[in-house]
Amino acid sequence: MINKLDVVTFGEAMMLLVANEPGQLEDVDMFHKRTAGAETNVAIGLSRLGLKVGWASRLGDDSMARYLLRTMQSEGIDCSHVVCDAAQRTGFQFKGRVHDGSDPPYEYHRKGSAASLMQVSDIDSQWLCSARHLHATGVFAAISENCFELQRTAMTLMREAGRTVSFDPNLRPGLWASTQAMREGINQLASAAHWIFPGIDEGRLLTGHDRPEDIAAFYHQRGADVVVVKLGAKGAFYSANDDSGYVPAFEVERVIDTVGAGDGFAVGVISALLEDAPLRRAVERGAWIGSRAVQVLGDTEGLPTRAELQAAF
Repeated sequence: MINKLDVVTFGEAMMLLVANEPGQLEDVDMFHKRTAGAETNVAIGLSRLGLKVGWASRLGDDSMARYLLRTMQSEGIDCSHVVCDAAQRTGFQFKGRVHDGSDPPYEYHRKGSAASLMQVSDIDSQWLCSARHLHATGVFAAISENCFELQRTAMTLMREAGRTVSFDPNLRPGLWASTQAMREGINQLASAAHWIFPGIDEGRLLTGHDRPEDIAAFYHQRGADVVVVKLGAKGAFYSANDDSGYVPAFEVERVIDTVGAGDGFAVGVISALLEDAPLRRAVERGAWIGSRAVQVLGDTEGLPTRAELQAAF
C-alpha cells in the first residue's frame, strides 16, 4: 500500500476562549478564539513542518465547528474524515490568562460532545493504514469508553500493519473514573505504542518508579522501542534498546504559559524520528519546540514552520 499520509491522529478539537486579561474566569469580560486539543495541536505542528497529516474526528454543525474545521484546513491538514453532524454539539473550553508560567484557570464544556460519541466503526482502516505513523494521546481515550476502544483499535491496527505508533499519556484525571482506572487504561494503550512520551510525574504515577531510567525500563518491558521522559525545566531522558541519555532544556528568558509544551515536544520528536534522525537529535528538537511553546499564550502560536526549524537547527 502506498503511504499517502505521514501521520494520522484521532481526537477532539474544542473551540478555546482565552481571556484577554488575568483574573478568575467569571471576572473576565473579553475573550479571543483559538483552537484546543492535544491531538490537533500535534497535527498542526507536524503539518507546519511539511508533513502530510490527517485528522479524524466529529464536530457539531455550528459556528464553532466551522471555525475549527476552517482553521485545521488552513494548516494544510487532511480533514476528509471529520464528520459534522447537526444532531451533535462541538465542545469548547475557557482558559484564563497568566503571565508567570503558573497553571491558568480553565473550564471544559465537552461532556456529550460530538467527538465523545465516536465509535470503532468510525475507523476507515484503509485511510488509517495509508499513513506511516499514528499519534495517540490519553486525552481522547479518556473522554468516553467508546473513544478508548476506538483509540486502542486504531493503535492495534497500525501496529499490525507494520506502521509506527507514538503515545503521549497526557493525563487528565478528571476524565477518568478513578486513578486506578486511569493507570490501567493508559498502560494498556501504551503497550500498543512504539514511542512513548510520559512526563516525569505521569511516569511516577503510572509505573510506581521514581527514576526516569526505571520508568523507561517499565515501558520497554511492555514493548516500547523508544521512551522519552519529559523532565520540564531539567530537559528530558531518552531511552532505546541501544541508546540512552539526558538532553538539557533550552534556556527560556520568561515562561508565559506551559499549556501545549508537551504537544510541541511530541511534534519535535515525532517529526525527527520520521526523518530517521538519531534519537538524541530528535529529543533536542522536541526540547527546542517545547521551549518555544512555553513563551506564548496560545497552544499553537509557538509551533514553528519548517523554515524556522531549519534556521534554528
